[in-house]
Amino acid sequence: MPDCFHESQKNEIMKKMNTVAILLLGLLVTILIQANPFQNDSEVQNDTGIAFHQGSWSEALQRAKEEGKTIFLDISASWCAPCKLLKAKTFPNAEVAEFYNANFINVTVDGEKGEGIELARKYRIKGYPSLIFLDSKGNLIAQTAGYRNPKQLIEIGEQILNK
Repeated sequence: MPDCFHESQKNEIMKKMNTVAILLLGLLVTILIQANPFQNDSEVQNDTGIAFHQGSWSEALQRAKEEGKTIFLDISASWCAPCKLLKAKTFPNAEVAEFYNANFINVTVDGEKGEGIELARKYRIKGYPSLIFLDSKGNLIAQTAGYRNPKQLIEIGEQILNK
């Protein structure tokens, strides 16, 4: 500050500068929150994406048996950033949806809630997201973990079908 200001004027100017800085920081945080690519599960619209089974786990097993399909099980957690990215970027992809809806019974659960806790324990989940392929009896065919882009997820599904 130039010496032409009295000490009280310097203090007043510093307070105003601090207030402006705090307001700008608040505005920046608000903008970043609004631009967040990691949406909450409840915000993800899968109208054109993978059609996930809406019933219980036992109903999914029964449906897999009736339709002669393998089960694709996504076990995630609400706090998991790669899980949110998978749900925001990969599952809604039209090519992924077409492939997975035609070839699998698709199930997604939160590994820390409801039936997801039991499934995470049963399949010894060590990290999220866990992508699991099972037969209609719930027997493990293959398992992987981590984010996969649309091309990678289709490749994994093709490998499962070709086993």
